[in-house]
Amino acid sequence: MKSRNLAIFLISSGLVLTATACGGDSDAGAKGDVTITVACQPAKTAPQQRKAWDDDVKAFEKAHPGVKVKSTDQQPCFDPKTFAAKLAGGQMETVYMAPVTNYADVMTKGQAKDITASTDLVKNFGNIRQDVRDMVTKDGKIYGVPNVSYSVGLVYNRELFEQAGLDPNSPPKTWDEVRAAAKKISDLGDAYVGYGEYGGGNVGGWHFAQSIFSRGGEMAVDGKAAFNSAEGKAVLQTLHDMRWKDDSVGKKVLIGWEALMQQMAAGKTGMMLGAPDVVTDLVQKFQGGKDQYGIAPIPEGKASLTGGEAYMINPKASEAETKAGLQWIDFQFNTPGKGRHDYARGKANGEAVGVPNNDYMGDSPTGKEIAALREKNAVLPVEYYQPYVEAAENIEIKLEPAKAQELYAVLDVPMSAVLTRKDADIDKLLADAEAKANTILAKS
Repeated sequence: MKSRNLAIFLISSGLVLTATACGGDSDAGAKGDVTITVACQPAKTAPQQRKAWDDDVKAFEKAHPGVKVKSTDQQPCFDPKTFAAKLAGGQMETVYMAPVTNYADVMTKGQAKDITASTDLVKNFGNIRQDVRDMVTKDGKIYGVPNVSYSVGLVYNRELFEQAGLDPNSPPKTWDEVRAAAKKISDLGDAYVGYGEYGGGNVGGWHFAQSIFSRGGEMAVDGKAAFNSAEGKAVLQTLHDMRWKDDSVGKKVLIGWEALMQQMAAGKTGMMLGAPDVVTDLVQKFQGGKDQYGIAPIPEGKASLTGGEAYMINPKASEAETKAGLQWIDFQFNTPGKGRHDYARGKANGEAVGVPNNDYMGDSPTGKEIAALREKNAVLPVEYYQPYVEAAENIEIKLEPAKAQELYAVLDVPMSAVLTRKDADIDKLLADAEAKANTILAKS
């Protein structure tokens, strides 16, 4: 879930999708013209980014005569409440985005087109990291073009570290150090929260997964829940103690993705788990200070949850639509200096350029070119993120578990409980969650 990336989620634009949106041979006219619909146009509330997108559509259409692109502006463009129904109902765009959580389900159900024979239309496809490509591959067939891949780190407020007598250039490396730092920050006054965490809206369970992986635990093994473990208990016990012994996590249970982001942007919260794009959102969407945040490796660093997204082609798309759709993906999401990677334009538009928020190309020639362009046009202090960058190469990444969203909902309960009940029984909470999770995982 994103960033991923992966946010809890606003209402769609309400645009009615016709047969064009679903793909289909009816789009190809007598002169060979083809119309495709594409997801993820920026919202009207981000007029400069929307204009940049619309300009890209015009440039793409000019470079590909006979192709017409229609955009849908649902933002964020993945809503877990409607995604499955939209897919099952055949209402997805010709080119749509799927988060890594849903790759397996989409491929298993035949809801994305096999593009194995057409990946050459995405010129830098071979530069995408092999482990990232493997995520959209099933039985030797390729079903998507990844364009985001990330691991989780510790996002922290450097200014609050300094105010609390902590060294912002030496952020916490262990959960004990996180707890100690959080206590010092919360001691600045009643308005301060040392460490921010979620307790509902599926993001509580999502952060539980991040935390247990960092300690070396597992969410599920061989189709059965594995989080009722020493590592899982440690996640909840630490959070419980930070709430009831240290008073360092605040008294309000945060539910939606926006809640903690707003709290961090207000400059009163010291730390949170998150991918680097958290900093982008803090600065760009929530008006946080550009020089305020650092990113450190995830505490303990045994492993990190990975997330990401890929663009997929509607299985109903005709051959012409498939070709046009892949050419759009290539142009908009995978070409250095163009589309999403036009960092010079992003800088001119006031975007928070500079965060190392995507490693899907790795150290390939394309990856190095993208990184160089991003740093050249950076408006954020890239040196504040270097500890994360250096450590990320050596931290094992783990995929979200099967039925991730359902498991996250189950784990919201113990996460919320330890934040709201001093007498919360952690063993019972985990045992109950384990039983519910096994029922979910047992279903096909």
